[in-house]
Amino acid sequence: MTNIKDLAKIAEVSVTTVSRVLNNHPYVSEEKRNAVLKAIKVTNYNRNINAVHLSRGKTKLIGVVLPFSDHSYFALLLKGIAKQALANNYYLVLFQTDYMERKEIEALQMLKEKQIDGLIICSRTCDMQLIEEHQQFGSIVLSEDVKGQKISSTFVNHYEIFLNALEYLYQKGHRKIGYCIGRSSGSSSFNRELAYRRFHEKYSLPYNPEYIIAECFYFEDGEKIIEQVKNMATPPTALLVTGDQVAAGIVICCQQQQISIPNDLAICGFDNQPIAKMMNITTIEIPVVEMGENLFLQTINKDISNKEIAVKLIERGTV
Repeated sequence: MTNIKDLAKIAEVSVTTVSRVLNNHPYVSEEKRNAVLKAIKVTNYNRNINAVHLSRGKTKLIGVVLPFSDHSYFALLLKGIAKQALANNYYLVLFQTDYMERKEIEALQMLKEKQIDGLIICSRTCDMQLIEEHQQFGSIVLSEDVKGQKISSTFVNHYEIFLNALEYLYQKGHRKIGYCIGRSSGSSSFNRELAYRRFHEKYSLPYNPEYIIAECFYFEDGEKIIEQVKNMATPPTALLVTGDQVAAGIVICCQQQQISIPNDLAICGFDNQPIAKMMNITTIEIPVVEMGENLFLQTINKDISNKEIAVKLIERGTV
């Protein structure tokens, strides 16, 4: 492959002059610039972008770890991240993990090898200690509450949100409340279950693990949830659903099976996505796009910071 030394020899100029032409430096005579450009054309020279990145100490690439690219919550996070990447002249490298730890480790390894400048982890499986060990290689930002640790994050307080949502349903007269989540592991799921247990202790309500339905990610999971609820000896009268797409699937399934909402079953979703507004679903508004924007800005700013995003209840017709 042709290198800049070869170009300098062909153009009969110095390596410094070739470098200046390649970097559009103004202080090069027209004659020498034309000689270098002619040598580039003759040799079909292409710059080694990796070498350029190495010399600059930056790739202008930010990695984004997310479990699914087709999940509405993560798609909105990515929308916010991509918006700020475009505004700041960065490119994104996506790592879709399906919650496989080895895929997350691959992303961390790319950070270690300086193939990316920073890493945004939207949802993780790997241990926090492993993430902390890789901080020395570049900026890492998480989408979870890690206050008290020396790592940046943008997050919502899942414990407080869940507790407030349960209180809301309790004040509406519900005593048998269930909830639907994506995965049962992870810090967010842990905090939701903790809030759920504390709520039941506070009001001396019986704790029924059957009311916790996991692996609910997509619209079509609504049918699965309703089938499980119908098979319960004592079904819940209300469900907290951690995603408006799933909540919409439940509403459609109930309509098909003549289950009255909210009389037979009340539904409260999360995120306040457009589908929740269209279908008049009560939900917790989480500004996910704003979260994504802040995650990106934290990554390139590099200072350690933790930002909690405020949420609000949007009351509609399903409670």
